Amino acid sequence: MPDFDVTKPSIARVYDYVLGGKDNFAADRAMAEQVVAMVPSIPPTVRENREVVARAVRWAAEAGISQFIDLGSGLPTEPSTHQSAREIVPGARVAYVDNDPVVINHLMAQLGKDQETVVVDGDVADTQAILGKVRGHIDLSRPVCLVIGALLHFYDAEAARDLAGRYTAALAPGSYCAASVLAAAPGPDTDQLISFYSSGTHPAYLHSVADFAGFFGDLDLVPPGVADARTWRPGWESVPDPDPRGTWMYAGMGRKNG
Repeated sequence: MPDFDVTKPSIARVYDYVLGGKDNFAADRAMAEQVVAMVPSIPPTVRENREVVARAVRWAAEAGISQFIDLGSGLPTEPSTHQSAREIVPGARVAYVDNDPVVINHLMAQLGKDQETVVVDGDVADTQAILGKVRGHIDLSRPVCLVIGALLHFYDAEAARDLAGRYTAALAPGSYCAASVLAAAPGPDTDQLISFYSSGTHPAYLHSVADFAGFFGDLDLVPPGVADARTWRPGWESVPDPDPRGTWMYAGMGRKNG
């Protein structure tokens, strides 16, 4: 495993600890505990993000997609993208993309000799390099489901829109993009959370519904459009509004036509 500084918290490992995982270090645990102390609704928010990604992946598989690219995939969880996809399409091909050395190591260990998955080590912001590595495993001339779960809130609105747009531009017609971002009720707790998180591993940003919808660019939003991840179900025309809470995720999915 490449050298890395265990004294600096990692987004993926903080996330892992909040989910109850064991692939984390003291710095990750300390940061996670401080975040949860500020906003106790963070743990269910993180769990709901995994659930919404699994729903989106299964729905895309049911729509005939057999290839998936998971950007900023993080540490392996249950269910992982390949597990969700293969509930529907047993031979689904998956590319996991991350640049955390612990993530890369654990993904490779878990996947072993799985010929239908590949682990890509690289910065998701380097679109051309990532797509170049992915092309050896994923046929980009055929429809793909791009998964961008809990990632775009680490970019400001313009950068997030640009990043998503560069990836979706490379996808074939008939492809899907499923995404989620952190949302929070306005107030001093939220301001403190964002300030604290931004002082650590990576700047964090809260996006409006309009901003998040804009990240899908020219893709056609799958009903119900952008909604709270707790109730978002792809293909449903409408979903109920859940009870207010300190944090939650927005979820959405778009289809590329043409």
